[in-house]
Amino acid sequence: MAESGLIIVDKPAEWTSHDVVAKLRRFAGTRRVGHAGTLDPMATGVLVVGVEKATRLLGHLALTEKAYDATMRLGVTTNTDDAEGQVTAQASAADVTAERVRDGVAALTGEIMQIPPQVSAIKVDGQRAYKLARAGENVELAARPVTIHTFEITDIRHQGEVVDVDATVRCSSGTYIRALARDLGAGLGVGGHLTALRRTRVGPYDLSKASTIDQLAERCAVLPIGEAVAAAFPRRDISDEEARVVRHGGRLPAAGLGKGPIGMFGPDGELLALVEEQGRLAKPLAVFVS
Repeated sequence: MAESGLIIVDKPAEWTSHDVVAKLRRFAGTRRVGHAGTLDPMATGVLVVGVEKATRLLGHLALTEKAYDATMRLGVTTNTDDAEGQVTAQASAADVTAERVRDGVAALTGEIMQIPPQVSAIKVDGQRAYKLARAGENVELAARPVTIHTFEITDIRHQGEVVDVDATVRCSSGTYIRALARDLGAGLGVGGHLTALRRTRVGPYDLSKASTIDQLAERCAVLPIGEAVAAAFPRRDISDEEARVVRHGGRLPAAGLGKGPIGMFGPDGELLALVEEQGRLAKPLAVFVS
């Protein structure tokens, strides 16, 4: 059986997240492989992949904070809010000043309501929004709360009628960076879209821990599941007696470690479960021992 753990991939451009999973199934020698948080084909950077038992972690890891490097072009609007779509409108951004761009970025920082792109994986009446949009339907998606912790401009380049803005973004799960580009351009009255995106971090896993596909072809480096949980979530070490309770499906009293998943480890350092404290008890989210 393949080792259970995470593979931190530096996804190349033009690959879908599914392409990466398919390749890693061959490298790891197992079908039980999945990913946490889709990256669009044009995007590069950190994609967290789970192998064997670690696939149970992916839904929880997908909810963690993320960070990106992005380039946004002002003056051109597309139907996908990124460079892969068709141009739907153009307006001169030549007179857009750096000060106005910074004001626009400031308005999109903090807790905001964001309408996801029409071409997204969100389900509408049981169907993916992107399928409906590509079939010619006008998809109306509801605005959702997201948190933009930081939205920092690193460069502004005027290039004729368009302006390219390089930025770093640190945000909550569920944020669409191409929607930020769209809304920045809309707020400035000239439209905008995303032209480049690189995810630099998912939770505690950043590019320094990521391997390229070529590197993984030579050596499929798997971060053991216990190390992966200890890096991503608070840790609780329990006694032999408590470990027996967990192994038999029982619940332990809460330890006051706060909201969110907690890794529960036995006295020998073995990962036993991922739990969440609810009231006075620690409720299992995923159990890794039988």
